[in-house]
Amino acid sequence: MFREIIAISKNYAICKIDSIINDDLLNINVVFEEDNKKILGEIEEISNNEVKINFLGEFHNGIYYDGIIRKPSTKARIRIINNEELAELTNYSDPTSMILGLSPLYNNSPIKVNINDMWSNHTAIFGNTGSGKTYGVARIVQNLFNMQNFIPFNSVLFIFNNTDEYDNAFNSISSFNYNFNYKMFTSNIDNTENLLKLPLWLLSVDDYANILDATEYSQIMIIEKMLSYVSLFARNDDESNKYKNHLIASAIVSVLYSNQVSARIRDQIFSILTTCNTKELNLDVEVEGVGYTREFRKCFDIDSTGQFVERVLITDYIKNFILEDIHWNEEYVPTYFTIDDLEVALNFTLISEGLLLNEKSYSEATALKVKLHTIANSSLRKFFEVEQFMSINEYISSLILVGTNKRAQIINFVLEGIDDRFCKALVKVYSRLLFTFMKKLPNRGSMPIHIMLEEAHRYVQKDNDVNILGYNIFERIAKEGRKFGVVLDLITQRPTELSENVISQCSNFIIFKINHPSDLEYIEKMVPNVSNDVIEKQKSLQSGTCVAFGKMMKIPMIVKMQLPNPAPSSSNAQIFDKWMIQWKNN
Repeated sequence: MFREIIAISKNYAICKIDSIINDDLLNINVVFEEDNKKILGEIEEISNNEVKINFLGEFHNGIYYDGIIRKPSTKARIRIINNEELAELTNYSDPTSMILGLSPLYNNSPIKVNINDMWSNHTAIFGNTGSGKTYGVARIVQNLFNMQNFIPFNSVLFIFNNTDEYDNAFNSISSFNYNFNYKMFTSNIDNTENLLKLPLWLLSVDDYANILDATEYSQIMIIEKMLSYVSLFARNDDESNKYKNHLIASAIVSVLYSNQVSARIRDQIFSILTTCNTKELNLDVEVEGVGYTREFRKCFDIDSTGQFVERVLITDYIKNFILEDIHWNEEYVPTYFTIDDLEVALNFTLISEGLLLNEKSYSEATALKVKLHTIANSSLRKFFEVEQFMSINEYISSLILVGTNKRAQIINFVLEGIDDRFCKALVKVYSRLLFTFMKKLPNRGSMPIHIMLEEAHRYVQKDNDVNILGYNIFERIAKEGRKFGVVLDLITQRPTELSENVISQCSNFIIFKINHPSDLEYIEKMVPNVSNDVIEKQKSLQSGTCVAFGKMMKIPMIVKMQLPNPAPSSSNAQIFDKWMIQWKNN
């Protein structure tokens, strides 16, 4: 078959082959044998009875090593790899491996991947709509739960998707083994049993910045102040009430002695007391003068000289509530509070620190207030209605536990019916909570988890939070997550929209067919160690077939994914069945 080597270059050899060859040699692996040296190559081109064979690596004592030190000579013998060498390349004899798929080039022989090499590293899965990407992901997970000698009882896969397409593929996972369980949380407010819930007190300043669409760094300080207030006010004791009165009185004094006309001052004070009030300080409270009482709002009537008729009475009453000598403990302590409590705290934040008299700061604070009020008065508030206080450990346990003594290995979050911005904020919040939880485990990496992001381009983007918060949670997980046992799986049809910093940290790649030139250019530019050959291979792939490479693979290989059973609900709508009615024309 292979007659002689006629040329050797830096990375390939040109060989003569027989004029009549029935076998399809393209992409087949061959071995150059010479003395005790075995060099692995792959046939890249066939033309005029000549083949171009790229050098890939070497076999030593039956073990494959990537890369070569010395090239073969022109006297080397060439042959197609044998079964033992194929088994080494496909991890067939590795007891700690699982099936990834089948090799269409080698009679559908199984291709396996080492569990650690695959599941301990970030993975990117790309492919056009209809390329078999979702089916492939479902099958990979099913293969993990269908291993012969081991069961992944302690595995934890968090899936985030905007549809319930994976529900059908995983809701019967217990049929694989009675120890396996599946849970689904949804953003569909009609599904009260599985509605996702987020405890407000577990959210950090960064989480609120994402949820409230913070756009300026100065808004971070406003959020910090809001959280310190809600922590104090939630106690609802005498001290918190005194502090409220102190804040209201201080705000009124700062406005009262500002350089504004009386009508403007009155409007601002009325605004303060409308949004922030107590039983002692409100517009309807009766203020005692010398021999008379007056409703507080009446104290701000303006006389003919343009002054308040009861300016002295206002001042005397207000100063009783200003307690400058008391040191207030504003340190945030997680405690139970509701979204209504959070609104109250934000209102008090807006009247503190002189925000009322700073137009720019007040405008930025008002933007946060409008967003929070919108959430509080929409169906979105249901996501934050948690009945009782729980710690982060208790909350993560509630996500994983099934009943009282079972655990779920697959937790599917179906984020449907909510806008993209809020959806991205939720995924960021969950990712940060999970990362924070994992970092605080006594034994680092003792409970590895996967965060699987379907349509990852909706979440993993180059966002403004890098400028506002100083980091992006997905970039942080991509850089630091593996050592704490937090691993990302990015599944998308638009790799160009993903954050470059996150993609650069991925060690494994599974690429289904992609046609868009900008996506192909992006993959070739951003994916580590990708070659033109890999790019060319995926262009002609059938649906359900991919090119897999990275740390989990000895060499890049074409992999045929088996159909998942049961399959996810991701196929196209059947137009013929839904549109057509058989017509009999008599």
